[in-house]
Amino acid sequence: MKVEEKGKDIINRIKQAAARSGRTPDEINVVAVTKYVSNERAQEAVEAGFNHLGENRFEGLTEKQASLSGSVKWHFIGSLQSRKVKDVINRIDYLHSLDRLSLAKEINKRAHKTVECFVQVNVSGEVQKHGLAPQNVLNFIEQLSIYDKIKVVGLMTMAPDTEDEQVLRKCFKDLSRLKDEIHRHRYQNAPCTELSMGMSNDYEIAIEEGATFVRIGSALVGE
Repeated sequence: MKVEEKGKDIINRIKQAAARSGRTPDEINVVAVTKYVSNERAQEAVEAGFNHLGENRFEGLTEKQASLSGSVKWHFIGSLQSRKVKDVINRIDYLHSLDRLSLAKEINKRAHKTVECFVQVNVSGEVQKHGLAPQNVLNFIEQLSIYDKIKVVGLMTMAPDTEDEQVLRKCFKDLSRLKDEIHRHRYQNAPCTELSMGMSNDYEIAIEEGATFVRIGSALVGE
């Protein structure tokens, strides 16, 4: 199926999920995760109106940037090694995986402009996942205040790989509550108004719980 057709179905589902939670669809941004697909498939996504693209490797990012035409917002959604910061950070609009001070320090050193970052939170507590424990996020954001090139626009999490709606919903609710708590502090470096959560199998639930960025790969562009 063409990306355009898949995209129409996803947009309809987003509208329905937004309506169920009393929100408007324009609050929600779709990040088309193009890390596993060809340049041609990624171009299809851009032409279908999906201009936020997500990559998780430097090589994939540079290859897509050299090949694609059109206005694109670039999201780095994978774990970023400190040694790769100098290659990646000035090529992207959003980083979804800020999770340690050593990375923040390197970003601040290498970035030419302020970088919009999501702090990655391991809400589910799964040992194989990256991210801060929820109870450590507030202190981490306070420590980031010395880095003038970092703006914490929101929080990101990856939910467990499960079809149990209650488990997924709790994960998203917990992140949303944490985002609201940080937002109430009115940190200058961390407006924290955004939530990057929800993927192909659970983005509708994530939207119902407040997601403003959903990262959709297989359901939109295929494997």
